[in-house]
Formats: sequence, C-alpha cells, structure tokens
Amino acid sequence: MKKLLFFIAILSVFGVSESFSQQLVYKATNPNFGGDTFNYQFLLSSAQAQNSFTQEENTDPRNEQSDIEAFTENLNNQLLNQISRSLFSQQFGTSGTLSPGTFSFGSLVVEIFESSEGLVIDILDTTNGDQTQVIIPGNQ
Repeated sequence: MKKLLFFIAILSVFGVSESFSQQLVYKATNPNFGGDTFNYQFLLSSAQAQNSFTQEENTDPRNEQSDIEAFTENLNNQLLNQISRSLFSQQFGTSGTLSPGTFSFGSLVVEIFESSEGLVIDILDTTNGDQTQVIIPGNQ
C-alpha cells in the first residue's frame, strides 16, 4: 500500500505539472555581424557619444606654408646639400682623409676634430643655438 501511494504521488507530481521550455536563439545586434541594418545609426551615435578622443590639429609646418615659402625652403635645402657635398669632396679629396678644422656656411658652423671615439663633426646653427654632433668611429 505504501508503494502504491508513493507511486501515485510521484505520478501526480510529474504528470500533473507541466514543464515549459523554449528554444534559445542568438540574434546579433551589430549589422556587421548579421544583425538588423536599422541598428547601424543607433550603434554609431552611441559609439561617437562615448568617444573621448579629439582630433589633433595639424601641426606640420609644411602644410601651412604658402607656395613661395615652400619653394624657398626647398631651395635652401638644396643649397645646403650642395655645400655639404663640396665640403666633403674637398676634405676627402683623392687621399680619403678628412682634415680637422672649422668651417662656416652662412649661419652654420661645422667643426671637425679627432677624438678617442673617432672623427667628431659638430654642427652649430648660430641663429637659434641648435647643434648636433656626428661621431664616425675610427679604426682601432
């Protein structure tokens, strides 16, 4: 009798109660991944509202120059290039040795000397004080 009551109780619990379920389906929101194309404007405006980056101003001086200023800068660069070529051809010559000395080209002062590190070339711009140093290692 106890077994029968237990069996009826089990049947009544599982038989009377209904179980509900549904199929789970994934649907993308982003139109790039197969979502609805009407979501594009919403997603774009949401991304732009969250964007904290700002576009930097163009600080390249070449883009702000007029044509005559660009031509003048180009001409100056070509002249300095020609002067430096002639300096090196005079210094190296046929013997291939670079002799120490100080040379002046407009506002540029070039000093060449030998040190324990090798051949040192100091270039100084007298208009604004900018300077650079080139060291050519020697044979040791």
